[in-house]
Amino acid sequence: MNDAAPAPTPAPRRRARVRAPELIGKGGWLNTGGKELTLADLRGKCVIVDFWTFCCINCLHVLDELRELEEKHRDTVVIIGVHSPKFVHEAEHQAVVDAVERYQVHHPVLDDPELTTWKQYAVRAWPTLVVIDPEGYVVAQHAGEGHAHAIEKLVEELEAEHAAKGTLRRGDGPYVPPEPVATDLRFPGKAVVLPSGNLLVSDSTRHQLVELEEDGESVVRRIGGDGEFNEPQGLALLPDGRVAVADTVNHAIRAYDPETGAVELLAGTGRQWWQGSPTSGPALEVSLSSPWDVAWWQGRLWIAMAGVHQLWTYDLKDGTVQVAAGTTNEGLVDGPAAEAWFAQPSGLAATEDRLWIADSETSALRWIDRESVVHTAVGTGLFDFGHRDGDAGQALLQHPLGVTALPDGSVAVSDTYNHALRRFDPSSGEVTTLATDLREPSGAVLVGEDIVVVESARHRLTRLRLPEEAVRVEAVAHRTQRAATDVAPGALRLDVVFEAPAGQKLDTRYGPSTRLLVSATPPELLRAGDGAGTDLSRELEIDPAVHEGVLHVSAMAASCDDDPENEYPACHVHQQDWGVPVKVTEGGAARLPLVLAGMDRAQ
Repeated sequence: MNDAAPAPTPAPRRRARVRAPELIGKGGWLNTGGKELTLADLRGKCVIVDFWTFCCINCLHVLDELRELEEKHRDTVVIIGVHSPKFVHEAEHQAVVDAVERYQVHHPVLDDPELTTWKQYAVRAWPTLVVIDPEGYVVAQHAGEGHAHAIEKLVEELEAEHAAKGTLRRGDGPYVPPEPVATDLRFPGKAVVLPSGNLLVSDSTRHQLVELEEDGESVVRRIGGDGEFNEPQGLALLPDGRVAVADTVNHAIRAYDPETGAVELLAGTGRQWWQGSPTSGPALEVSLSSPWDVAWWQGRLWIAMAGVHQLWTYDLKDGTVQVAAGTTNEGLVDGPAAEAWFAQPSGLAATEDRLWIADSETSALRWIDRESVVHTAVGTGLFDFGHRDGDAGQALLQHPLGVTALPDGSVAVSDTYNHALRRFDPSSGEVTTLATDLREPSGAVLVGEDIVVVESARHRLTRLRLPEEAVRVEAVAHRTQRAATDVAPGALRLDVVFEAPAGQKLDTRYGPSTRLLVSATPPELLRAGDGAGTDLSRELEIDPAVHEGVLHVSAMAASCDDDPENEYPACHVHQQDWGVPVKVTEGGAARLPLVLAGMDRAQ
């Protein structure tokens, strides 16, 4: 018998008490049956506010991460999506309605086209998650991916605490599903012409492939639909007659045989790739991250790995994968493949000497040559976009998702958010518009003298005769609506805030568990403080001669379950890339806090 007094129960962690601002958005509410929600309606629930935009691959990853938590805690947790647009097209209400269906968002969504609630919550990155307790106070903020485990632990704490206080309200949440719509295709992604002349289409929202007759309308057969695919996108013919499929949300590459109907897994483990995971090896042992398109070029299958801003390759002969281009940093940097930066590459097209790339988040058309050097044909970076024809050096696109090689050596660009088909001619360096009034075109294929466009948001394929002359379009140019942060010239303290979630600690078994990478556009903005390191705080020096620019910050932290009895604790990676537009002004901020996880206690 042990007469020792029992150990005292640890006191609950004290949390900063910050009242949550109201949820306001000019576009109104979706998935509520027409009801306008307020925070008062949600009192008694644990509320997770998800600031997202539908162009952002990291936001789509977080939607998937939250599904299990949403289901497990459905009587105590309400997830509220706040759609906060980056691109002009994303501020259109119907585009948000489409995206909510396309990505199967099963919780209320506030359409906030003017970023009103984004500003009230001082959000700086897509995606950002804010946790509000049942009494209406903000208790945590998380930027980026990989936080679902930490948020579930916090939810369990809040459930226990507020059940004891009598402030927890159980029961159904405010979600009301919309009425389903019947169409043969639902948000199709890409298409390819089969040897038979029929068209194979990735029917993304229905998780299927659909074979259509040559007319592009009559359904021959459907493939999948039983969990085999999850939002498939890109398709490419392989030399053996099979079709490679970018099985995007399953983080896999599959092969479909049109002759036998067989589907085979070629690459991927079914798990999402994280920093520190292998980047080469046997294809079935290496994780992938949201492959969006595929193309056969130079004897290998090239993969637009949108989830990590890279290009990978698959070797059909030896069954291996490896990184071919990109660093995982998000942005637009040309040069040797290993040093280049991409931003959600989403479309590929091969010619004899070039692999063309639709680099969606930089609104750019890029290409890689046979010597593995990356070049940019159209586009300037993450924040400039629009619809402007003419010389490629000043032409603008808006979030293109597809590119198609044309017989004359030029390429057609599916300029998705401009609802247009554009053309770039390498011989003249000119950009023109081939067609307008297409609804979110996401890919196109040549069929004889015609081009068949995947009109994703009209749920159909549209056949066009390649025009002799360009369409005249009034030029428009845009910058992202995000307000620039005023920073003072000279010393600027960068603090990436990270608090290990409850029950976890930083994983230092194999060295530093944090990483910070800083750069700037233009590079001259930073006199000092750029480069990589392990400390999440850093002194930067801003050049007063540069009046505005973008700070690129990439942070990662690894934490493990803090259980001394467990020899193999579960570990979790938290990571986020920020692109922070800044204006250099006297009297501007001398400190720039970016919350990766937790609360900024210095505010």
